[in-house]
Amino acid sequence: MEATAGELVLLGACGAAFGSFVNVLAYRLPRRESIVKPRSRCPGCGTTIRSRDNIPVVSWLLLRGCCRDCGMRISARYPAVELVTAAAFVVLGVKFGREAALWPALALAVILVAAAATDLEQRIIPNRLMAAGAVLALVLWTIADPSRLPENLIAGAAAGGFLLIAAIAYPAGMGMGDVKLAAVMGLFLGKLVGPALFLGFAAGALVGIALVAMHGPAARKQGVPFAPFLALGGMLALLFGAGLIDWYVEVAGLSG
Repeated sequence: MEATAGELVLLGACGAAFGSFVNVLAYRLPRRESIVKPRSRCPGCGTTIRSRDNIPVVSWLLLRGCCRDCGMRISARYPAVELVTAAAFVVLGVKFGREAALWPALALAVILVAAAATDLEQRIIPNRLMAAGAVLALVLWTIADPSRLPENLIAGAAAGGFLLIAAIAYPAGMGMGDVKLAAVMGLFLGKLVGPALFLGFAAGALVGIALVAMHGPAARKQGVPFAPFLALGGMLALLFGAGLIDWYVEVAGLSG
């Protein structure tokens, strides 16, 4: 059953709120700080952020991207993450409607955005985030569709193993955090992790080619976080992965 307009608006609001939480994760997890307490505070003056100044996107706009107390600039990354998460929730709501599969999809979206944000800012994908994601995938699919668990466990092992081989073969371009993220994606996506990895690698390759074209061979020595590409591949697989698999099977069948 399709989601109503009101439900999509609610999903968007929830997505923005989760995006705000993702910002907390991206800041605190790499620093090994508690994600529960203390309340969010300005990194410049240390003042606890007031509730009215903690409304996703809106507060940043009203404060013109500055702390109310000390005037320190607040990175545009914060509202960007909130907007991206909100958009992901709405798009997934349109895709899945009221299907039970919506809940694992929403959880994966939060994990993907958090992994991409922490990798971009700190060049790390926290183990605590990956461990929570793995547990959440198993719990949500046990509730939504237990018959998916064998497929998803195999997909998680296969995806993690594939990237582990890549990390061993080319350690400068692939980290263990990427390996763990791929495994978690497999636990959520099942067979759709195949298109997710393909699309992630394709996006990464295109960016790599563009960097070489702009900066020459020296660009190959520049480290580029890979989690954002995996996250993009994961989201595209959620939306179009089944169609891509069907298309490939049809083409392969015709060519055979």
